[in-house]
Amino acid sequence: MGYRENRFASLLIVAVVYILAILLGFYAFYRVQGQIWLKILVADVTATTFVFLFSCILKNASVYDPYWSVQPVAILAPMAINSPSPSKWLLLLMITLWSIRLTSNWAYTFHGLGHQDWRYSQLHQSSGRLYPLVNFLGIHMFPTIVVYLCILPAIYVMIESPAFRPLCLLGFVISVGAATLQLVADTQMHRYRKNRTTPFMEEGLWKYSRHPNYLGEILMWWGVAVYGIVLIGFRWYMVLGAAVNNLMFLFVSIPMADRRQAQKSGYEEYCKDKNRLLPLRFR
Repeated sequence: MGYRENRFASLLIVAVVYILAILLGFYAFYRVQGQIWLKILVADVTATTFVFLFSCILKNASVYDPYWSVQPVAILAPMAINSPSPSKWLLLLMITLWSIRLTSNWAYTFHGLGHQDWRYSQLHQSSGRLYPLVNFLGIHMFPTIVVYLCILPAIYVMIESPAFRPLCLLGFVISVGAATLQLVADTQMHRYRKNRTTPFMEEGLWKYSRHPNYLGEILMWWGVAVYGIVLIGFRWYMVLGAAVNNLMFLFVSIPMADRRQAQKSGYEEYCKDKNRLLPLRFR
């Protein structure tokens, strides 16, 4: 068995890539001049490019998958530690809880570098010779920019260090509730996949929504936006990330997943009583 099919060896390789990417990101941050938001963006893009290069070397775009959940904590934790306050620690806690859940879910479903996410393989087949560009801009850089925009409210809370306000607990509850929703949905899906007896998952949360895990991911960042707005006031970029993330799931992630499911017999019947996201059917 080669390292690509060895789960432990593959996890170790990915972990080393991310440690090096984070260190390179910190180096870029301290080398670049400008406002903090720009320095963080440059560091983020630099780290993503490093991960992209290794995904090409390892011939697996799924090397990027954990970046989505590792990036926010790597950026925000040093800022909270450097100048601690209750509002910062609470914000870091809710994002860290989300990060642990999502990263753990990735690790649980990661089978080794010999396996790549079906969406990336589909993009490879459809884009042909343009795949290297699609890989860099679509699979790697676009999600990095989306998550960067999502954490902008958190970045500005860290920069401006506002005093704690009880109302910000509303954002905390939304985000923690969203992460819990994802945890329950993913746990139910893992259980279903181990004992699959029907073509579609129709138990638990999945009985009411076709994508409860995506609903949780969307709500997570609206919670962060609410948290930031309560503490430092409304600014257009405070909701930009949550809005773009919302649109990404509605027009990219969900349609791709639905097209794949639609290949199965009985798909129309399966969709009859389920909304795409909300556990309600609007008529």
